[in-house]
Order: sequence, then C-alpha cells, then structure tokens
Amino acid sequence: MAKTLELEFVTEYGKPARLSIENPKEPIDGAVVKVAMEAMITSGVFTSTNGNYASVKGARVIDRNVTEYEII
Repeated sequence: MAKTLELEFVTEYGKPARLSIENPKEPIDGAVVKVAMEAMITSGVFTSTNGNYASVKGARVIDRNVTEYEII
C-alpha cells in the first residue's frame, strides 16, 4: 500500500499546481499542512511551469494498493 500526500496550489496566473510527498507521516493534521503550505508560498522557493505558488487550494491523501500476479 503506497500513500502520497498531494498539496494543491493556485499559481500567480490562476493555474493549478501540485506537489506530491511520498509516504507522509501520519496522522496528517490539516491545520499543520495548511501552515506549511502557506510557508512554502511565502518562501518563494517552490515554483511550477505555470508560475509561482500564490494560494492554497487544498490537500489530499492518495492511497494506492497494488497487487501483482505471477503470470506463467
């Protein structure tokens, strides 16, 4: 089972941008995530092809199960 925390931002041009974090530490606290995302925006370190991060849109955890089958 693989989990990914996906942070969703809106750029300075109004376009969507996402940042994915593999295997996030749980439990995830929404308030802490929002503060961290706002700090990322303020720092100006993270950008995307659609421009600089301008505002927080949301966050979600994606939980993926993979089952492999041996084919003979």
